Amino acid sequence: MDNYDVKKDLRHLYGAKGRIERVDVPTLGFVTADGEGSPNTSRLYTDVVEALYTTAYAVRALAVEEVGRKHTVGPLEGLWWADDLGAFTASRDEDAWKWRLMIVQPDWITEELFRAGLERAVARKAPAAADRVRFTRFEEGPCVQVLHVGPYDQEGPAIARMHDEFMPARHLKPRGLHHEIYLSDARRTAPARLRTILRQPVEAVA
Repeated sequence: MDNYDVKKDLRHLYGAKGRIERVDVPTLGFVTADGEGSPNTSRLYTDVVEALYTTAYAVRALAVEEVGRKHTVGPLEGLWWADDLGAFTASRDEDAWKWRLMIVQPDWITEELFRAGLERAVARKAPAAADRVRFTRFEEGPCVQVLHVGPYDQEGPAIARMHDEFMPARHLKPRGLHHEIYLSDARRTAPARLRTILRQPVEAVA
């Protein structure tokens, strides 16, 4: 049985390099859950991550059993925003951060298969944040992205290059939400070696 791995099969989206580049992101399916608070101190953040992975692995097992398709569970991703953007810059008020955590799914994962996987996850492990988990598809479209290597709290210069240099030079402006894709397991990787794709949807300046 062939194995689908999003980091290999969609390498242009999940294998970014150190240089900023433009990409077009098609419609993709995700197991997602929303929340707010600091990723460093919020119990909800921890519970959501657990619920997403428990569900994603249950969906993967069902896909093998019912569809005969096998895939590697994708990396954790996050969309980030705040009512006051100063919470990300000036004040670094992490408790005010809002987020949508996600795990990408192959295109053969349906709403029905997801629901069955979620039911299995709840029956076997009862993750605390299971009630927040849902399945969605969305298309980001034109984006710019770059690979950041290092601690999460040192992403600022790379983000600034995207917004202040790369976009204006190409008559682009940001739209939508800041997107991060975590290629490393923060529990097992030294901060200096963390690999994170920073992505921003864009549109042409009128």
